[in-house]
Amino acid sequence: MDLPFDLFKIDQNDIKPAQGKILISEPFLVDEYFRRSVILLTEHGDNGSVGFLLNKPLDVGIDELVSDFPDKEAFVSMGGPVGTNTVHYIHLMGDLIPNSVKVYKNIYWGGDFEIVKEMMRAGKIDPDKIRFFVGYSGWEPKQLEREISENSWVIGQFDEKTIMECKSPFSWHNLLDALGGKYRLWTNFPDNPGLN
Repeated sequence: MDLPFDLFKIDQNDIKPAQGKILISEPFLVDEYFRRSVILLTEHGDNGSVGFLLNKPLDVGIDELVSDFPDKEAFVSMGGPVGTNTVHYIHLMGDLIPNSVKVYKNIYWGGDFEIVKEMMRAGKIDPDKIRFFVGYSGWEPKQLEREISENSWVIGQFDEKTIMECKSPFSWHNLLDALGGKYRLWTNFPDNPGLN
């Protein structure tokens, strides 16, 4: 009996990559950085795409990475394989952090880092309202579209709470489960099918 769908063909319908969308990797993507990853796209256009891995936590404090940063609890993730000597951040502070770029609803990217440090020092930023990343994920023009056509990424849209709380490697499973259908089946595949 034939299945009414191809288990590994991603059905994007009319969903296109865009700022604020989420990329979820297919279950067997072998790239070490992107295997079972969830990425927030913060920029997408004719010049390429930029995003941050949401579900690759690092066991390090931001104050350990930036010498004059206040010793505050704030979540740090690996952002991607590009610029791993740089720190980036998304936040829910809006225009309170000058020069921030609105990504989606109340999620902003970047802004004046000195203001972030001052606000953190003064306790004016709840650690749950900001996330830091080491490095970023980047694609050249049309590269991401090509990867999507090769069934490497499912595109989704999730609320800001889900995005800010997507911190665990298990978040990949949770978001696929939320998409339902055949994507829910992907969560049952072993990390390495050759070892099954």
